[in-house]
Amino acid sequence: MTTFVLMHGTGAGGWCWQRVAQRLRAGGFEVHAPTLTGVGDRSHLAGCGVDLETHVREIAGLLFYEDIADAVLVGHSYGGMVVTGVAARVPERLRLVVYLDAYVPEAGESEYDLWTPEMQAEFQAALEGGGMRPPPAPALVGIADPALAAWYAARVTPHPPGTFTQPVPPGTPAGEAVPRAYIRCTEGPLVPLFGPSAERARRRGWEILTLAAGHEAELVAPLEVARLLAGLARRRG
Repeated sequence: MTTFVLMHGTGAGGWCWQRVAQRLRAGGFEVHAPTLTGVGDRSHLAGCGVDLETHVREIAGLLFYEDIADAVLVGHSYGGMVVTGVAARVPERLRLVVYLDAYVPEAGESEYDLWTPEMQAEFQAALEGGGMRPPPAPALVGIADPALAAWYAARVTPHPPGTFTQPVPPGTPAGEAVPRAYIRCTEGPLVPLFGPSAERARRRGWEILTLAAGHEAELVAPLEVARLLAGLARRRG
């Protein structure tokens, strides 16, 4: 049985994958959708020195302790940083890594390095003010439905700042050999931000899929996301 491990993006949690996970399970797949330390129901731990390495170790640990040896690892948005690190750490446990409108870092890059100057300035101002960067607004991530926007806004939290500034771990030949795919969302205000990552994926020869949805695709287009993920898993089976 194929096992999916679904990684959320900035300020979100496993909750954002609910409908995708339901669809995948109905299709016969096993699904894990963990919430990373410092956000969601674990937001009370945001001040505990959380950085990118924290999250990479968490997911590598999940794969080990759950005896998952052939995972399809999916990272959305910030989750692209995490899955990149996990692929370098435990490539032997992965069948495929999928980037869902996610950052694709080069060696030594942090997420901060991939932001626009305006985003970097906003982040620095928040740090200097003693706080954290505000969580993404629903409209920014492509959520137009009022009920879904309210549901999202009630759950999304600020994200531990150390995760944005720590570079991805060094890659390894085995990690680079893990097959990868990229799903690019083609609607909403964040299309320009993730365009360079999609282009990197294309240059590296990854399979590229497009989805006519906003950035938070697992919420606004869950059936389509599940269909694309299931198709990728079956083609790599």
